[in-house]
Amino acid sequence: MDDPRSDAALLARTLEHATRHLAGLDAAPVGATATPAELRQRLRRPLTDAGLEPARVIDELVADVAGGLTGSAGGRFFAWVMGGTLPAALAADWLTSTWDQNAAIHACSPAAAVVEEVCEGWLKELLRLPPAASFAMTTGTQLAHLVSLAAARHALLARRGWDVEAEGLQGAPPLRLLTSDQHHGSLDRAVRLLGLGRRALRDLPAGPDGRLAPETLRAALDEAPETATVVVLQAGDLNVGAFDDFARLVPLAHERGAWVHVDGAFGLWAAASAEHRHLLDGAGAADSWVTDGHKWLNVPYDCGYAFVADREAHFASVSHRASYLTQVEGTRDQLDWNPDWSRRARGFATYAAIRQLGRRGVADLVERTCRHARALVDGLGALPGVEVAWRPTINQGLVRFLDPRPGATAADHDRRTDALVAALDADGEAFFGGTTWRGRRCMRVSVCGWRTGEPEVRRAVAAAARVLAGMG
Repeated sequence: MDDPRSDAALLARTLEHATRHLAGLDAAPVGATATPAELRQRLRRPLTDAGLEPARVIDELVADVAGGLTGSAGGRFFAWVMGGTLPAALAADWLTSTWDQNAAIHACSPAAAVVEEVCEGWLKELLRLPPAASFAMTTGTQLAHLVSLAAARHALLARRGWDVEAEGLQGAPPLRLLTSDQHHGSLDRAVRLLGLGRRALRDLPAGPDGRLAPETLRAALDEAPETATVVVLQAGDLNVGAFDDFARLVPLAHERGAWVHVDGAFGLWAAASAEHRHLLDGAGAADSWVTDGHKWLNVPYDCGYAFVADREAHFASVSHRASYLTQVEGTRDQLDWNPDWSRRARGFATYAAIRQLGRRGVADLVERTCRHARALVDGLGALPGVEVAWRPTINQGLVRFLDPRPGATAADHDRRTDALVAALDADGEAFFGGTTWRGRRCMRVSVCGWRTGEPEVRRAVAAAARVLAGMG
């Protein structure tokens, strides 16, 4: 039997590595500095016959990944919508691994199941969703889309007399999805995985404000009024954080028998803020909603949430029963609501994060990151040769770096923007990403990490000024 003292020594050693990493976030380069070749050379060690001492494994792992980790847990990471990890969530996640619970059914781990039930109630309260909606805790919005759209597929085809779970899709009535041309790629993958096919997904042109116009949606709905339809609306699109007009679009879709699904991967959290929740007016009348915990709530990867107003459709689309599965009367089995079977008890980290923050803390996290996003875009926009393409509505903005040469073309500005992003990331003081928005290359500014504050914003703007000066 292993000596418990050895376990304690290994965990203490691991704690030293972890605290050293966190303490170094403020000074370390934000981007990875090691090349793929360097990482492969270090990590592709010979597989031994006898194995190694755990402490040596961990020490060498830490040494070998050096330079290959991004500083996404710190306050100077602005490339994608990636939050850090709150202290209570990090600690709970360590305990989750220690407890090693399979959160598949209540009987496997009653505590994990009840924590997930509690998180369901808290999340619906924070996000201002219907209390009666069903809930799935998933790996992220990608899988949450899959769960929600499976429920939509079940409900819409059942109305047309088709049992999709029994019969499949061959010979089924057609089903289409209407959404903005600014939608996230996770939606494309969801329709493919559900067997609907990419051609079932129709992109509708968003307006200059990034939102779907009611007349655009109405025309698309009326083209095929008898076809089973899912309307996917945006609560914070990935480039500019635009919110569709739910108060007008949801009733419009429902009048024509469509299911309304809200992609709120990060934007749904605006509901927790009195300052920003007006952006979601009318969204609570939709049929399903998705968001991530590992974005604005700042819990560890991987964590997403799906909510479905039609509990029966949700249950029918993914639930499972077998004789060897122990059902406990009056409890909730998690596998009845999501496709995972054996699964990590990720509810503990969500539980801890929400308890650490409370209602006011969640609202403050949303509001201050929005302020920092605006300050960062404004600061960058004040630099010579920088154009603000989108000032943040919430926590997403876009800037563009203009080629100073006389007669520079749009393509020249695109190349200049990509070159500046690469140079800024290589500088190491901050980390950004590029995107194409309305045919133009831009630098995305995304702020959702809890460690970001005014000093980090100032450092990022100063780094951009330094890189710009160096490039001429």
